[in-house]
Amino acid sequence: MTRPEAERPDRAVRIGSVTGSAFAVGDHNQVSAVNGASGAAREADLAELLASVRELRADLARLTAAVTEREPVAVLDAELVSVEEGIASGDTITPGRLVRLRDALVSAAPVVELLASGGAVATAVAALLGS
Repeated sequence: MTRPEAERPDRAVRIGSVTGSAFAVGDHNQVSAVNGASGAAREADLAELLASVRELRADLARLTAAVTEREPVAVLDAELVSVEEGIASGDTITPGRLVRLRDALVSAAPVVELLASGGAVATAVAALLGS
């Protein structure tokens, strides 16, 4: 049973240091958090993504002549170019850009699934998105 407001003890909250977590204090709160890799871990993830993107682009170039459904592959290649250029130039790779890449991977799945490099890119994107 909950005690009436007047009978509750001091409701002060003190929090020290918190890293990589989310919390809420009080009634009716909602918490949403996106925890991403930081520092060296994120750099390593981005380096892995860059290598995988380059390998997948090379594999896709070799398959393009044999693929009858080229539009999803062209869209995927455009997203791969965007991510590759972004990482190489030091731009921030936003979650939105990663989601577009993931969606392009899904659209071109029949081709991507044939390539080990496609799995490597999908794994790297999932790691960066925290999925």
